[in-house]
Amino acid sequence: MALFKGKKICSYEVIREGDEAILKVNCEKCTFLPSLEDNPQCMSKTIAKLIESGNVTKIVFSQKRDYEYDYDQAQILVEISKAYKKIARQKKLFEYMNFASDSGCTKCANYRYSRIKDIIFNLLMSDPVGAYVELKRTLRREKINIEKTSNEECIHCEKKFISILNYIISVLDKTKLITLAKPYIAGFKIGDRSVYRQIFSPTIKPDFMFTKLMASYPSEGDELASYMIGENEVTIFDVPDTVQYLYHILPPEFKISEEKYDLLDKARKIISEYQPKQSEFVNPERMRQVFYNIGHDLIEDLAEHSNLTLKSKDVEELTNILVRYTVGFGLIEVLLQDDKVQDITINSPMGQTPIFIVHQEFGECSTNIIPTRTESESWASKLRMLSGRPLDEANPILDTELTIPNARARVAVISAPLNPSGLAYAFRRHRDKPWTLPLFIKNRMISPLAAGLLSFVIDGSRTILVAGTRSAGKSSLLGAVMVEIMRKYRIITIEDTLELPVGSLRKLGYNIQSMKVAAAMTKGTTEVSADEGIRTTLRMGDSCLIVGEVRSTEALALYEAMRVGALANVVAGTIHGDSPYGVYDRVVNDLKVPKTSFKATDLIVVANPIKSPDGLHKWRRVTEITEVRKHWENDPMIEGGFSDLMKYDPKNDQLEPSKDVINGDSDILKAIAGNVKEWASDWDAVWSNIMLRANTKKMLFDYSNKLKMPNILEADFVINSNDEFHRISDKIHEEIGSLDSKRILNEWEEWLKKELKSKKAK
Repeated sequence: MALFKGKKICSYEVIREGDEAILKVNCEKCTFLPSLEDNPQCMSKTIAKLIESGNVTKIVFSQKRDYEYDYDQAQILVEISKAYKKIARQKKLFEYMNFASDSGCTKCANYRYSRIKDIIFNLLMSDPVGAYVELKRTLRREKINIEKTSNEECIHCEKKFISILNYIISVLDKTKLITLAKPYIAGFKIGDRSVYRQIFSPTIKPDFMFTKLMASYPSEGDELASYMIGENEVTIFDVPDTVQYLYHILPPEFKISEEKYDLLDKARKIISEYQPKQSEFVNPERMRQVFYNIGHDLIEDLAEHSNLTLKSKDVEELTNILVRYTVGFGLIEVLLQDDKVQDITINSPMGQTPIFIVHQEFGECSTNIIPTRTESESWASKLRMLSGRPLDEANPILDTELTIPNARARVAVISAPLNPSGLAYAFRRHRDKPWTLPLFIKNRMISPLAAGLLSFVIDGSRTILVAGTRSAGKSSLLGAVMVEIMRKYRIITIEDTLELPVGSLRKLGYNIQSMKVAAAMTKGTTEVSADEGIRTTLRMGDSCLIVGEVRSTEALALYEAMRVGALANVVAGTIHGDSPYGVYDRVVNDLKVPKTSFKATDLIVVANPIKSPDGLHKWRRVTEITEVRKHWENDPMIEGGFSDLMKYDPKNDQLEPSKDVINGDSDILKAIAGNVKEWASDWDAVWSNIMLRANTKKMLFDYSNKLKMPNILEADFVINSNDEFHRISDKIHEEIGSLDSKRILNEWEEWLKKELKSKKAK
């Protein structure tokens, strides 16, 4: 709903959106930049509009860019407009002024009341602080005058005049503007606007954007880090009065010239007339490319029409911005393209709080980005079309995935009635490339020995549940498990929201099939249920089975798959739980899997965040690798059904092997060995092979550090090194009839050196 006032310079409308009342002033024809803090004419006209329109929650001046003053700043001027109306409504006060002026007292007529009227009706609106200072100084002079006056008639007049001054000053004293300005009033000169610059500071954004961005740096912030993401400048600040860092981003759309702004605005208005249909969102990559091509041609045509010469790089930059704010997700895309950003959260109600992120190095940060309701609703519409899933009163939760250039993310959205204040979002950014065990060694999430143990278990085709709390790195670790599976085996993944690195692994030569099933909390869709999806995998041939997350009824089907023959290959999934018994409790008591079926679980890998003593930092660590033994009947905790193979040692900040695994007391590892002739009844040979695998992972990490080649820890090289490890092992086994760990490691290291030399030469 909007109320339109005026059609000429500085016409305005009051836009009402729920609880918001936004005073939007059209400054396109103004010859000056709109600014409350710098321009007395702008402040005067704004207060006049507030007197007419009443209370507002924001003030926005639109002039190529939008200059937005938030709720707190808007209320400061709303208070001044109310103070003006309160003073102006005092009829007796002005009647007395007029009477005094007409009474023949030239002093009153020529100085006192005419000046007071000028202060109230002119200066108060253009310079409220100046008006207050002038009134205070006048009051001081009048008090001095009354002490010097002996004429009773003049004393009476002085007292009346002083009472009027006191009344006006008392009204202004109660306003927040005067309270904030008082520290700067000493020596104040009328017309000095510096005091307003301490109080008013707009967020400035291009008018083609809905999301607003606080472009200026925090005045008292300490810069901790700075880096570039493409053309986007990122700076991390430590700001006073909070333990949360500020993630400040400045994208190119805030730094381009006025001519380019004009081009973008014209292009956006033209291209926004076309609304993509839902069928076009089936292939979002293709749709984005089509819009890019259209936008590219459109910007070139508009530039030519405007006699503006643009380089091809400029056209490309403007086109990317245009696509981002039409079919894209605005500044969310800029955040997702920062590979150091792990999580993005956007709380409701929109427009009142900034976006928050979790940064790889600086933890939880606030940002200088504040999304609006319009932008939020646009995201929701696009996510509905991309996912094909509902988001409405019957389905107030939407879980889906988002793929944009150079980034993938899982998205969770909640809406009314679950969220009474509108829409809220959580984006979990996925790494561009799959995680690997050597990368986790680098990040200290696991130790080399833990990596060797997991490699051994994965090659042994066992069942693995990766457990942990939220944001513990479960899905990332499951992705690293997939990287350890040899490319000769087929993999089937089942997810309700696509998070696993299926596309990346497919490009790396994996025989992999992805299946997407219905989300547990979504109703009324045509998607196949998770439990039916898992049962379907049993009819699709011999395959490794990877379940994105075990949440609901699919748990029964998963354990059915484990028990009826999927053990020919790895079966792995993630589940929420902070300990092995927590996993048992969730699977058996919450998900209703029979106790005997739970025994099909071989290994539980628990990942949990570890916090620093001050509570300001946390790191992801695998805290337990536990095998599930099979001899218990009722309670694995009481009956020794859980045996820790490795456990986190906080003093050393790494996983340490248990006495059981060192002494060879592991049912799972023995079971794997029992299927290999050379390992049967030979624990030393088993342990030697685990250590061999650990040494190859550590060696890869060591060479990466030594040669400053971080890329060799990425999936493509790790997969090749794993393949070579198996080839060398097979060759040596053929030659001597056993797996000589020392010889395998030596030959593998020689291969590694040759590969690294070749890479360096390139």
